[in-house]
Amino acid sequence: MTAHPISETIASLMPRAKAELTELVAFQSVADPAVYPRSECDAAAEWVAGALRDEDFQDVALLDTPDGSRSVYGYLPGPAGAPTVLLYAHYDVQPPLDESAWLSPPFELTERDGRWFGRGSADCKGGFIMHLLALRALKANGGVPVSVKVIAEGSEEQGTGGLEQYAQAHPELLAADTVVIGDTGNFRAGLPTVTSTLRGMTMLRVQLDTLEGNLHSGQFGGAAPDALAAMIQLLASLRAADGTTTIDGLTADAKWDGLQYPEAEFRQDAKVLNGVGLIGTGTVADRIWARPAVTVIGIDCPPVVGATPSVQAGARAQISLRVPPGSDADEATKLLTAHLRSHAPWGARVSVEQVGQGQPFRADVSSPAYTAMADAMRVAYPGEEMQSSGMGGSIPLCNALSVLYPEAEILLIGLSEPEAQIHAVNESVSPQELERMSVAEALFLQNYAASGKA
Repeated sequence: MTAHPISETIASLMPRAKAELTELVAFQSVADPAVYPRSECDAAAEWVAGALRDEDFQDVALLDTPDGSRSVYGYLPGPAGAPTVLLYAHYDVQPPLDESAWLSPPFELTERDGRWFGRGSADCKGGFIMHLLALRALKANGGVPVSVKVIAEGSEEQGTGGLEQYAQAHPELLAADTVVIGDTGNFRAGLPTVTSTLRGMTMLRVQLDTLEGNLHSGQFGGAAPDALAAMIQLLASLRAADGTTTIDGLTADAKWDGLQYPEAEFRQDAKVLNGVGLIGTGTVADRIWARPAVTVIGIDCPPVVGATPSVQAGARAQISLRVPPGSDADEATKLLTAHLRSHAPWGARVSVEQVGQGQPFRADVSSPAYTAMADAMRVAYPGEEMQSSGMGGSIPLCNALSVLYPEAEILLIGLSEPEAQIHAVNESVSPQELERMSVAEALFLQNYAASGKA
């Protein structure tokens, strides 16, 4: 069987793609100045802007968004009357967590066991490289048949909403007939998948205070209200004994009726230790795609090393709540806040601060754009049919775009799959997935242009 010209072109571009991803991964672009200096994000944004200029994009700009981050925008005009497609990725990344647990430096792209390791390699610097590969292949095979807008966000991982706020203030900027969000991925490597739903999220910090200062646990322990113990009790109230999320007033029994996630596969993908059970009830797909899920992602308390025998006067925790489609993130935030205030024990003083939020999203998988993508994936992944799955993560921009541009079709694709371990140590991308998904995106743009959508 003769290879498709687009496939051949992208295969020839893969060494360049690896070199560029190496450069992009090297920026420590965590959008939190308390973790890494802002200059790292600024440098990454400049790199992205330079790459767009090199591809003849017009109006390339670094947009200063209300949360203090920068998003990179560019426009590539297509043939007269052609539809406009917005390609999205983000260049900011999650912190590397415990760098000593990485088998290679997190900000040095390293090839090992047929994969490329590095923070952001899959989520989502690799997504930006995917867009570049697709456009370069089209240029080499007759030209880009649509007008293209690219937006690379600078604070997606923080959930602070800078790009959503900017888009709402400049609604003409990102207007398009179709939006391709390159920040999700395949259900499994080699199985082409579009994401049909996203859970939203809300992020809260809760502070409990019980004493004017720490006390000697021998002299006062047993009667003095311990803020850390109060926090433990409060956080425990967010889950039932089986691990189900239990926030007063928040429904947690929805069902997922699409592609299922076998429990044995999930245990392997999540690397659950032998003998440890999963939490919650219902199918795995119910739990991770259709229901709310609360996670305590950080607690401020004394470390074990150097701890003193003290009753703690104050404690702080950061809580992430994933909000399923069909629920409203604003309402979920109110319910979680009320739950935290009402369940704090012993009259502990409670303060709650919201630090991030995004609405859930549900795509229309019957749209012409999905048909064009299904045809493209059939070529990029011979012998496989496009699957549709949910994703437990959040991309706050999706819902903002669906509100701003209700007629636009929104597709969610990307390079993540279970082995990528995004947000964890030793994140990696499969170069085969990068190559095949770039082929799929290029063919999608050809198919979409040919469909007469305008």
